[in-house]
Amino acid sequence: MSATAAPGLGHALDISSTSPTPFSRLVRVELRKTWDTRAGLWLLVCTALLTAAVMVIQLAVVVVQDLQVSYNDFLTSTNFSIGLLLPIIGILLLTSEWGQRTAMVTFSLEPRRPHVIAAKFVVGIGLAVAAVVIALGLAAICNALYGALGDQPVVWDQSVEQTAYFVLLQVVGMLTGFAFAALLLNSPAAIVLYMVYSFVLPGLFALGAALIGWFETIQPWIDFNYAQSGLFDGSGMSGSEWAHFAVSGVIWLVVPLTIGIVRVLRAEVK
Repeated sequence: MSATAAPGLGHALDISSTSPTPFSRLVRVELRKTWDTRAGLWLLVCTALLTAAVMVIQLAVVVVQDLQVSYNDFLTSTNFSIGLLLPIIGILLLTSEWGQRTAMVTFSLEPRRPHVIAAKFVVGIGLAVAAVVIALGLAAICNALYGALGDQPVVWDQSVEQTAYFVLLQVVGMLTGFAFAALLLNSPAAIVLYMVYSFVLPGLFALGAALIGWFETIQPWIDFNYAQSGLFDGSGMSGSEWAHFAVSGVIWLVVPLTIGIVRVLRAEVK
C-alpha cells in the first residue's frame, strides 16, 4: 500500500503576488500601540497633565508675587515635565515588544524589521512634535491669562529660532530614550539608565570639571546634557557649541542607537 503525500508538502509558499504592508499602516499601528495599554495611555495623560500643572503653578506664583515673565518663560518651564516623560514614552515604544512578548507577532506579521523600527522612530518624533505643539498652546493661554490677571505687560518673545531649538531639544530627548531602549531591550533597565544619564551624570561631570582642570576642557565634548544648554534656555548656539553638541551627540545618541538597531535586527524573538 503506497502512502499519499500531504498536499503542498515539499512545495514553496508563493507570496510574490502578496502586497507588502504599507509603511503608513505600520506607523498607524505603532501610534495606536502607544495608548492601547494602560501604561502607555496614562503616561501620555500624565505628560499632558504635568505640563499643564507646571504652567498653572508658575502662573499663580507670578501673578501673586507680581513678577515680570514672558511667553518664553512659560514655555521653558515645561522642559522638565516634557523632557522627563517623553523619553520614557520613546523607551516603551521599543521595549514593549519584548516586555509584553509581542515581538513574535509583530515580526511575523511584518518580517521586515527595519520597517518596524523606522515606524516606531517616526511615531516617536511625531509624539515629540505633538508635545511641543501642546506646550506652545498652553504657554500662550497662560501668558494671556497672566496679562488679564496681573499688572505687568504681556511679552510675546518666542522667536522662530527659539521654537526650533525647543522642538530639537524634545526630539533629541525622545531619541535618546529610544536609543537606550534599543540598546537594552528592557523597559526598567532603559528607564534607569536614562535617569542616571539625565540626573546623575551631569552632576558628576560638573564635579569633575570643578576639581580637575583638564576635565573642564573636555566636558563640553562628552557631556551631552551640557552641550544642550543653549537649546534649553533658547539663548542660541555658537559654532563651537554646535560642535560640542555634534560630538557628544555621537557618543550618547548615535553610537547607542546604531548598536541597538543592529541588536534589534539580529535579536532572537522568543
